[in-house]
Amino acid sequence: MAEDARESLAEPRRPVTVFVLDDHAVVRHGIRSLLERDGDIVVVGESGFAQEAARLIPAIRPHVAILDVRLPDGSGVEVCRQVHTVDPGIAALMLTSYDEDEALFAAIMAGAAGYLLKRVRPSDLADTVRRVADGESMLDPALTTRVLARLRHPTPQNPLTRHLTPKEWQVLQLLGEGLPNREIAQRLGLSEKTTKNYVSAVLGKLGVKSRTQAAIIATNPSAEHGGTWPGS
Repeated sequence: MAEDARESLAEPRRPVTVFVLDDHAVVRHGIRSLLERDGDIVVVGESGFAQEAARLIPAIRPHVAILDVRLPDGSGVEVCRQVHTVDPGIAALMLTSYDEDEALFAAIMAGAAGYLLKRVRPSDLADTVRRVADGESMLDPALTTRVLARLRHPTPQNPLTRHLTPKEWQVLQLLGEGLPNREIAQRLGLSEKTTKNYVSAVLGKLGVKSRTQAAIIATNPSAEHGGTWPGS
């Protein structure tokens, strides 16, 4: 009887609070409806833009931030990294349509607590939110195995690129896609001026004079470039 009395006097557990970042309003609405169905999870904020979410999430301080990977003005992985730097107590759960090793690798390195594909069953999404809120890591074992294999057996790297910072490496990859500074800035959540500075730093570290030369390195990072460049 005494034990039952203690349980009846115990305060009910506060709901798990969640922030949702996805560029489609209908997806955000669907996630909100799904998560709030049982009453123990509450969506306390949402956004369709990476830069806005990076500002709002540390201010709102939800238990869990559900982050889409690909966004119009940047990446959910970059949001994860920024939020984790400011407040590592906020669990980031990546939710994406794409099963990509690169995105998973980046998410793990950014401090994500989980990585789910959007084809996940509704009940599994809610359960994963509860578990990462409790401090569990919910990274798919099969996916993390591939990432660990990559860490143990990294691809041979061009000596030219090994001195790049992670952000400079991201800029180089986007240069390899032929993107102008404005689009690179949008992808990475940077200003155009900052992006221009990163591009200049990348060219300087690679010892090249043009974006085209940098793009060649980006598309073939394991090769060593020596001799004379085309057009130089």
